Amino acid sequence: MNKVPIKRYQLMKRRFPALMTAVEQLGEAATGAGPLDEKTKELVQLGAAAALRSEGAVHSHARRALQSGASPDEVRHAIVLLTSTIGFPTVAAALSWADDVIDKQRPKTLAV
Repeated sequence: MNKVPIKRYQLMKRRFPALMTAVEQLGEAATGAGPLDEKTKELVQLGAAAALRSEGAVHSHARRALQSGASPDEVRHAIVLLTSTIGFPTVAAALSWADDVIDKQRPKTLAV
């Protein structure tokens, strides 16, 4: 279930197949190395993505966290918890990126 931006991910797989296979295997090994459930793993990775100021990774891990059962409030809380560590401006940016994903997943209502 790779949610790296599809075009970029596919391009990297074509250009660097051995590298991308190794990256995927490393991710699978890290995932299987401990007892955390899928939702918790995604929330941890979401926090790391926010700390790195990676908009694409925040989008990806917010989406994966939601797909793994996290609520929008849990996604936002995982980011807000970082305020004293990574600073308010970075948290505010990461929240806006997470909201990009959350807003896309809300059911659309018809205007009357």
